Amino acid sequence: MKRIYTIAAMLVFLVLLGGCISKEVMLGAGDNARQIELNKGQTLIITLEANPTTGYTWEAAEFDEHVLRQVGETKFQPQSSAIGAGGMQTLRFEAINTGKTSLKLVYHRPWENNVEPLKNFSIQVVVR
Repeated sequence: MKRIYTIAAMLVFLVLLGGCISKEVMLGAGDNARQIELNKGQTLIITLEANPTTGYTWEAAEFDEHVLRQVGETKFQPQSSAIGAGGMQTLRFEAINTGKTSLKLVYHRPWENNVEPLKNFSIQVVVR
């Protein structure tokens, strides 16, 4: 009987431990060039400095749409209420299938053609 209680307690512990896996993984500028692992269904949130009033914005330039899906629009949170204030721009991606992909973001003016981005951010993503 003691063995049954021990096994039941271990099963409850494993179930609770499984619930501790965060559904969101948050990255910033310091994570550039990293490789990250996600579980299918997790959300990847990338937040980077930006100032859209200058015309520059972060945009996803490259990723495998069979592995990741961009969720919603890019969001901007200004650092202050001053006109033209910079702040943080956030992009969200959902891990939809197992696989590997490069995720490349560019900070550019979308209307400028044949101009190198001002900044790049890229990571390798492995979805399990």
